[in-house]
Amino acid sequence: MIDHEIAGLADWLRRVTVEVRSGAASRGAGVIWQADGLIVTNAHVATETPLDVRLPNGRAVPARVVRRDASWDLAAVRVDARGLAAVEPAPEVRPGQLIVAVGHPLGLPGAIALGVVHAVPSSGGHPLDRLLRLDVRLAPGNSGGPVADTAGRVLGVSTMIVNGLAHAIPSALVARFLEGDWSHKAA
Repeated sequence: MIDHEIAGLADWLRRVTVEVRSGAASRGAGVIWQADGLIVTNAHVATETPLDVRLPNGRAVPARVVRRDASWDLAAVRVDARGLAAVEPAPEVRPGQLIVAVGHPLGLPGAIALGVVHAVPSSGGHPLDRLLRLDVRLAPGNSGGPVADTAGRVLGVSTMIVNGLAHAIPSALVARFLEGDWSHKAA
């Protein structure tokens, strides 16, 4: 991949990444999941009210939480905005796949990080086994932002760093959460 391709990919991902804020403080990132104003972020980002979202064009709009699941660290928030650029989930994820993560780490808006998929979800008994493990450098403020493949399709939503590896909630799990399918919860 050459520099202008990465720059184009970064520009696209910045168009679907928002900043989630409570008051004047940034809490993290979110990803525009639907063009009608549905945004996905982490439950640990969308904890306080009132919330507002800074859209990619810089406009701050009020947001309300419409679904939240702390056990899976997912939240769906809605803003009154239409015609937004929205993500397309990736059809598959493979170990070794090149990825791009976008967020607002340490107050740097729209920061891009490149990395690779370290491991894909498995059916192991530990809750972390259900997450993507990524070899990519993330920091506070990346939470809730998209992790995408090189075509700009979203593989998942950044959630945490454990033992030096970033973790992301897979897009398939996000889709089930948004559909109200709670069968993904740990037994």
